[in-house]
Amino acid sequence: MLIAWYDYLYSGDSRTVEALYPELKAKLLLPLARPDGLISTRTGLQTPEFKKSIHYDTFDGRPTIQDIVDWPQQGVLGLGKKEAGETDGFVFTDYNAVVNAFHYQGLVFMAQLASRLGKTDDATFYTNRASMVRKSFQATFIDPKTGLVRDGEGTDHASLHANMMALAFGLVPEKLQSKVLAHMRSRGMACSVYGSQFLLDALYNANESAYGLALMTSTDERSWYNMLRTGSTMTTEAWDTRYKPNQDWNHAWGSAPANIIMRKLMGVEALTPAYEAVQIKPQPDTLRQASLQLATLRGSISVAFDNTPDQFVLRTTLPANTSAVVYLPRKKAKSQVLENGKPIKAAVEGNFWKITSVGAGTHEWEVR
Repeated sequence: MLIAWYDYLYSGDSRTVEALYPELKAKLLLPLARPDGLISTRTGLQTPEFKKSIHYDTFDGRPTIQDIVDWPQQGVLGLGKKEAGETDGFVFTDYNAVVNAFHYQGLVFMAQLASRLGKTDDATFYTNRASMVRKSFQATFIDPKTGLVRDGEGTDHASLHANMMALAFGLVPEKLQSKVLAHMRSRGMACSVYGSQFLLDALYNANESAYGLALMTSTDERSWYNMLRTGSTMTTEAWDTRYKPNQDWNHAWGSAPANIIMRKLMGVEALTPAYEAVQIKPQPDTLRQASLQLATLRGSISVAFDNTPDQFVLRTTLPANTSAVVYLPRKKAKSQVLENGKPIKAAVEGNFWKITSVGAGTHEWEVR
């Protein structure tokens, strides 16, 4: 479901999602839900009809689908010695926080797709369903004593994965985000190269850019630098061969920084399909300067910034038939915002100045 939504968001072409719409509905796994909306693969609801609906009936030797939190779930060290894999000790129970975080996000995106395709009744259903699952998720998985997200119903273990997925998908109440972030920082990169996508999304979504940048530029064993150090010229399937001896050296799911730099650090994200409306929200932290040129169906979007402790300068170029919402980091409480050298009024939103209805063309913004 996430792939389907992003394909439509970046292309603006609804033909694929419209053709696959019945398949996408089945992949939401609604038959596996209990009355409060949470789903489970372990409660005997995987009927032959259900498995047929998701085309799982063709997999010999796999009688039911099973929960996966990260991959590989078990690693091998030297001489066949086994160790825990990339799940940070995740405790599997019948109702799993990671699985239900994905389920929630799938419902959110399905509601948006249904609305775009003119399926108003479906859009209302999936919106209401997502709201119910969100409420049930928080009531079931968030520990009221610690404020952390538990791995599942019936356990107090709070892995990195349960917390980063919930934060990435907007399931952590704002008042608890500081506790969740502190816990995530304490766990380090306790996930695979696949899981790192959601870890970085969670950090930047919560404006935790300092830690996000530190992870992307780390030289530890569990880092992208280590992929270069091992001799690969493309992102690998695991952080190091010792975590997965049969890994390959050209794995796209290890390339999270490639989109995080564009979407989060430089802050260029499509708000509507095919970049008709764009958000530009750079989060540079200590990065002194950077520039980006992004090709879209409407033309190239250019973003560049110069960043010092006392001043932030952002230059943007938007193609025709495109508009943007621009966010500028607030350097201090009473800083001044200029557009093309002239002072302007900008709204305060958290740690950012917000400028709406920015039209096509080249603009220079300054915060000082």
